[in-house]
Amino acid sequence: MEHQHQHHHEHPETLPPSSTPTCCKCGGPTAMAAPPPSSSPPPVYRPIRAPAINLPPDNNSQQAIILAPVPQAKPVPPISPPFHFQPPSKIIQSPDDLRRFHDSDSGKHFLGFVVALSESIRSKKISDPCHVSPVTASIVSILETLIQWVDQIPPTQQAARYGNVSYRVWHDRLVQNSPDLMLKFFPPHLEPSTVEIVPYLTDSFGNPSRIDYGTGHETNFAAWLYCLARMDLIKQEDYPAVVARVFVKYLELMRKLQLVYCLEPAGSHGVWGLDDYHFLPFIFGSSQLIDHKYIKPKSIHNDDILENFSKEYMYISAVAFVKKVKKGPFSEHSPLLDDISGVPNWNKVNSGMLKMYKVEVLEKVPIMQHFLFGWLIKWE
Repeated sequence: MEHQHQHHHEHPETLPPSSTPTCCKCGGPTAMAAPPPSSSPPPVYRPIRAPAINLPPDNNSQQAIILAPVPQAKPVPPISPPFHFQPPSKIIQSPDDLRRFHDSDSGKHFLGFVVALSESIRSKKISDPCHVSPVTASIVSILETLIQWVDQIPPTQQAARYGNVSYRVWHDRLVQNSPDLMLKFFPPHLEPSTVEIVPYLTDSFGNPSRIDYGTGHETNFAAWLYCLARMDLIKQEDYPAVVARVFVKYLELMRKLQLVYCLEPAGSHGVWGLDDYHFLPFIFGSSQLIDHKYIKPKSIHNDDILENFSKEYMYISAVAFVKKVKKGPFSEHSPLLDDISGVPNWNKVNSGMLKMYKVEVLEKVPIMQHFLFGWLIKWE
C-alpha cells in the first residue's frame, strides 16, 4: 500500500497533543486511528467450526494408534442411592484435561462400555434374534418418532448447499419433547434424572446453530446409552439389541437427517477420515464380520457384496453410504478405508478401529470439548 497520510509541517510548539495517533512508519501524526497498545502477540485465531482438513493424518496420531494397547471391555458400575442428578456441563478444554479424563474411572468405564457393545455383536447379523427388553423397545420407538418428524418437517427451498434451516425446527421439537419421550420408560424413582440425561440426548443428533453433525454428537449418543446402563435401565443382556436395534435405528435417523437437511460434517477430516459423520458403525460393523466365512476386509470393493449385505452388516452399510454420497474413485475419496481393506482379517480391523476411536475421537480436544459431565459421568 502507498504511504498516503498527510503530514503536518508545523513548528514543534504547535504540534498536535501527544494523544494524536502517529504513523507507525515515520512517527508523524496521522488521521488514522491508532492500533490498541499490546504487550502480547494477538490471540491465535480459532474458527467457530473447524474447517475441513484435507491433509494426511499427522504421524504423531498414527504412531499413537500403532503403539496404543487395544481398549478392553469393562462392566458398567451401577449407581446406588442417594442419587445426586445434576445438569451436566462441558469441562474439557486442553490436552491436560483429556489426559485426566482418560486416567479417570469415568473415562475408562465409558470406553469399556463401547468395547463391550462391540463384543456383544461379534459374528452376529443385524437380523439375528436377540433379547429386546421393554426399555430397548421404547428407545427404538423414540427414534422412530424422530424419523417421522423429518417427514413432517420438509426442507426449506434455499440456495445454500449445506445446512437446511428446517433442521432447526426439527431440533426445537426434539428439545421440547425429549423429557416426555424419556419419561415413558423411566420408573418413578429415576424421573429426576432427566435433568442430567436429557442434554446428552438433545446433543446426539447435531448442532442446531451450525446445522452440522460429527463424531462428537455420535459419542454423546453413546454417553446417553452409558448413562442408561449406569441406571440399570440397560443391562448387559441388552447389549446385542442396543447395537442391532437401537444403534441401527439411530444410524437410519442420522442418515436421513444428513441427506434431507444437508447437515455439514462437523470438523470433517475430508478424505482422510473414515466417514464425514460417523465412527461407531465401523467399530460395531467390523466386530459383526469377525470369522465371516467369505466376507473379508477386501470385499468392500465388491459391489454385489455391498448391495446384498448392507442390511445385515453395519460396516458394509457404512461403506455403501460413503460410495453413494462421494463421487470418483474410492481410493481417492476414502484412502483410509481403502488402506484398511488391505488388513488380513476383521479381528485386526476391529482392534485397530477401537484404538483409532480412542486416539482420533476421545483424545481430540475439538471433539471432546463438547462432552458433558454430571453425576453419572463424573469429572474426577
